[in-house]
Amino acid sequence: MSAPVGGSLWGRADQQDFRSRVRGCLLGGAIGDALGAGVEFDSLEAIRAAHGPDGVTDYVPAYGRRGAVTDDTQMTLFTVDGLIRAHVRRDTGAWHPPTDVHAAHRRWYRTQHEWGPDERRPDDGWLARQEWLYAQRAPGRACLSGLADQRMGTVDDPKNPDSKGCGTVMRSAPFGLLVGWEPQLVFQLGVECAAQTHGHPTGMLAAGAFAAIVHALVRNDDLDAAVQKALAQLATRPGHEETSEALRQALGAVRQGLPTPERVASLGEGWTAEEALAIGVYCALVAQDIRHGLLLAVNHGGDSDSTGSICGNLLGALHGETSLPPAWVAELEGRSTILELADDFAMEMTQGPALHGPGDSADIWLERYPRG
Repeated sequence: MSAPVGGSLWGRADQQDFRSRVRGCLLGGAIGDALGAGVEFDSLEAIRAAHGPDGVTDYVPAYGRRGAVTDDTQMTLFTVDGLIRAHVRRDTGAWHPPTDVHAAHRRWYRTQHEWGPDERRPDDGWLARQEWLYAQRAPGRACLSGLADQRMGTVDDPKNPDSKGCGTVMRSAPFGLLVGWEPQLVFQLGVECAAQTHGHPTGMLAAGAFAAIVHALVRNDDLDAAVQKALAQLATRPGHEETSEALRQALGAVRQGLPTPERVASLGEGWTAEEALAIGVYCALVAQDIRHGLLLAVNHGGDSDSTGSICGNLLGALHGETSLPPAWVAELEGRSTILELADDFAMEMTQGPALHGPGDSADIWLERYPRG
């Protein structure tokens, strides 16, 4: 993969806006994930029976607490960690971000199989030392099997070549936060990293499209324009038909009348990559505000945490962190870690040369994000 294009100087206001969007994207995704976590495997009828005719209207207990996140947020955080590490390691002359993201996802894999952080592995960095991440939250089978050995799946030789589960999409928002990259490179990085666990063209292309949509939002497009740009990129890719059709259905559903859970259900259940993307995009498009959009995204009989997460990534990237409902932010599991990682990512993207270089680097940064 070639190096990104960019490098324009960042003014203070630009840096603050970008940091707000990074925080919004990661926190928003985690909030959507947590809202859906308690009803992920329930039908709409069961959700209404348990929580009233409006369904879920707030966090409900999942995994022993309110505001608990799932593997969707866990993997998204490790994606961010891998992208920071890629930029830090570039000083050494090594530049292949899919390899760094794969290594980061392998660190996530270990959190699903070990009791807690291993202090004997300093190269794990600070994120893998967060004990709360060592919790199993219904991780996807393809994500686990794809990362079970050292071999990295590629587009030409992917892992799980028949799988198109939504596990590719729900972790791919951070690629879109690479604001200095060209859109085609962001799309391609999403595709290449999806191939590491899900090799079906739809699984890979839906991840690339989602990354491209987030990227356009962070570059100040509105959501409809961002989706149109993703569709234009998809059209050039073999095997794009399912993903393109799902996005077109999401756009079409907006024009069909007031948003309802039944209209969400017309787009699928969200277990597959293209359905989860379509539901997340639709709910973000029709959202009256973030609360409305996220509740619409989780109150359906399907993969509620993933569709909530995708919708939250989009709305948070679009509107920034201050648009998020404060009480949901306050009760969110892992909030401090998510904010710390978001700020590190924003700092790396805007001020990386001040933190590290071929000759001189801040020791603390290399301790947090080792080049090993």
